[in-house]
Amino acid sequence: MDTSKPGRRHFVRTGLAGLAGAALSSACKSSRETSSAPAKKTPDAKIIYRSLGRTGIRLPIVSMGAVSFDPGLYRLALASGIRHFDTAPAYRNGNHERMLGQVFKGLPRDSFVVATSFDPLHYLDRENRTFRKGTSGRLLLDSLEGSLRRLGLDHVDIFYLSYLFSHGSTLYGPFVEALQKAKQEGKIRCIGGATHENEPEVLRAAAESGIYDAVLTVYNFRQVQREEMNRAISQAARAGIGIVAMKTQAGASWDSESQRLVNMTAALKWALQNESVHTAIPGITTAQQLETDLAVMQNLALTDAEKSNLESVGALPYRFTSLFCQQCRRCVPQCPYRLEIPTLMRGYMYAYGYRSVSRARETLREAGLAALPCAQCSSCPVRCAVGFDVRSKALDLARIIC
Repeated sequence: MDTSKPGRRHFVRTGLAGLAGAALSSACKSSRETSSAPAKKTPDAKIIYRSLGRTGIRLPIVSMGAVSFDPGLYRLALASGIRHFDTAPAYRNGNHERMLGQVFKGLPRDSFVVATSFDPLHYLDRENRTFRKGTSGRLLLDSLEGSLRRLGLDHVDIFYLSYLFSHGSTLYGPFVEALQKAKQEGKIRCIGGATHENEPEVLRAAAESGIYDAVLTVYNFRQVQREEMNRAISQAARAGIGIVAMKTQAGASWDSESQRLVNMTAALKWALQNESVHTAIPGITTAQQLETDLAVMQNLALTDAEKSNLESVGALPYRFTSLFCQQCRRCVPQCPYRLEIPTLMRGYMYAYGYRSVSRARETLREAGLAALPCAQCSSCPVRCAVGFDVRSKALDLARIIC
């Protein structure tokens, strides 16, 4: 059998058709197709559960991120023991929430846990490390109302204020007041914060605030600040905050052609071996991936081969072993156009690591990166802290997105 794969240039040249076609195929796949896979109900006695901080919610350690648009896969996940599902208004322009609403329709409300979010990216004031002065909490409440309509629910279990990146943004008064109002009215069960950058500071701020019930945070074995993350997660968990981990597989692939894949099982086990992490939301797009993650839900022990894989990857230079951007933001001041390069790199990871063009496009659109000026520069002055070729990645992404 021919196992050869196309080279990088061929992939970039055909990326739009191939990746977009794959995304469309996944989105249009009928629920009957995935539902035909045998739903192996995992006995509760075998599932590892953890309490989500002080929320009163107990969850299997594996939950489901918002990558798939196949309702049959979500029904299969429910039948197999997964209870917690993550979504957001930005995913497929609200259609992911609508799809989940159809999946949940008719189910007992206590049989699933759903989280969604408000994405205030356009209102960030990075210079003052908070949100722009005058940004109203009404924006958050309106977003919540829209999510509830699309989901067909009267409340969500966790509602995240997203794009937190500092102490000031985590405690921004109008948004915090809006979150508390929504909780008092019973429209959200738990107040959450979500962070893709400067995660330790956000975790510490949430722990000290007494306001947040849960934090959704990036956490994986390729983070440069792993030790600081461990301390911050432990502090937050001791304060009663539920910790939900995302990006646990650090980009899914080490290279843009997916010839060197992350050991998904080993990476997920690594994150969940930290008992202060209460559940993780890996992206699941196939029944086979679901089966793999269900196995982790029952057994967190790393095999010798898995340990060896993680150790061998850790011994290599970072730029050769990850599509995962650290979001340190040291690149932004170097760019003459002040591009939101960390978000650009996150979009690259979605497109080339997770093979999700739609998710990459949504990420860039939210950040106002519909058009990239990188081609106008004959050379790029940006020097990434971990060695990424920023201009090359930006141009590759532009060819399939813009």
